[in-house]
Amino acid sequence: MAGVSRPARARLAAALALACVTIGCGGTDPATEEAPSGSATLTVYASLPVTGPSREPAQDVLDAIKLALLEARGQAGAFRVNFVGLNAAAPRSDAAWDHDQVLDNARRAVTDRNAIAYLGELDSAASAITLPLLNEAGVLQVSPTNTYAGLTRVEGARRGEPERFYPSGTRTYGRVVPADHAQAAALVSYMAAVGVERLYVADDRGLSGHGLADLVVLAAREGGLEVVAEGAIDPRREDPRALARDVADSRADAFLFAGGAEAGAAALYRAVHAADPALKLFGGDRVAEPALARRLDPAVAAELHLTSPGSGPGRHGPAARRFAARFRDRFGRAPAPTALYGYEAVQVVLQAIADAGPQGNDREAVIERFFAIRDRDSVVGRYSIDENGDTSLAGYAGQRIRRGRLVFDRPLPVPG
Repeated sequence: MAGVSRPARARLAAALALACVTIGCGGTDPATEEAPSGSATLTVYASLPVTGPSREPAQDVLDAIKLALLEARGQAGAFRVNFVGLNAAAPRSDAAWDHDQVLDNARRAVTDRNAIAYLGELDSAASAITLPLLNEAGVLQVSPTNTYAGLTRVEGARRGEPERFYPSGTRTYGRVVPADHAQAAALVSYMAAVGVERLYVADDRGLSGHGLADLVVLAAREGGLEVVAEGAIDPRREDPRALARDVADSRADAFLFAGGAEAGAAALYRAVHAADPALKLFGGDRVAEPALARRLDPAVAAELHLTSPGSGPGRHGPAARRFAARFRDRFGRAPAPTALYGYEAVQVVLQAIADAGPQGNDREAVIERFFAIRDRDSVVGRYSIDENGDTSLAGYAGQRIRRGRLVFDRPLPVPG
């Protein structure tokens, strides 16, 4: 573990021992233990794709969760809290996550009588699969990264959403990251700031990408920005050059891909840039990953503008800076923005358990306390949870790529 001091390595070993996860750790499976009613020991599950193309952001979220539990000494109020991390990706697969795997993860949580909360999924489309199962079982689900609006809201949703995700009729899902209605507004403000007048919007044919694209189109038209055309492509399976030619012929001066980095975004951006080098390029938080930054040529990267939740490094406040220092000390690297939200996701769950007092081992009571969160001071700022399960935070930051790395560009105002 080059670059990490001996004391830091020792602390890391202690962290892993305390917050041992099923990914590579082995040990007893709490789902198979006989747990008495009213147990004083609870289990928090996390479902994250720690292998495959999304492993980097997933690992940062996982490490942040482990750090939070270590600092809490595995305790929430009067209750001991165990942690089980589950891989959301299939072995030896190039997919960002696996349908059957995430279903298995959710089933494992709902059959564990000690399970009190489930952190995940990393991808909104995966949450669309696990959420109904967890909801029916009455397990609190908190995502650190889901931005698809339809999981909680009508705007940007497909037909029957968000109701179809809640077969029990009760909300059991929340997120600590601002949803895509805020991200769409941030993207449009970013475009306006750099002089975009005519926009071509493309999604990746997926749930999250299509939802963000629709919201950007609405925000652009409300903001006086002309949307000249809309398209869709899965760059993993389709040649991006045809779409790139369409973009170049559209008279657009900017191109937005509302998809993920794992969906062949690098190849698509290269093709669009080759077709029209003058185009400004845009992407949302699912594109803003270190792996994509490393794959792009400098000429393409110079035109790319990305958004990520938050206000930018050093702008979350002292708590975020202290977290970043502790994370770097323990894991030997700087945390990605997703790490902040992974840390906060488990922190707010621990607060909900503690706030429930002697009922902290009751799933319904913990859900009620989660939805009662008001003016919580955290590493991502002060926020409340509304009746939909959404955070009151709305901030996004603009990011650019410099020398193969993501760097902060500017805070992006989101109209209140």
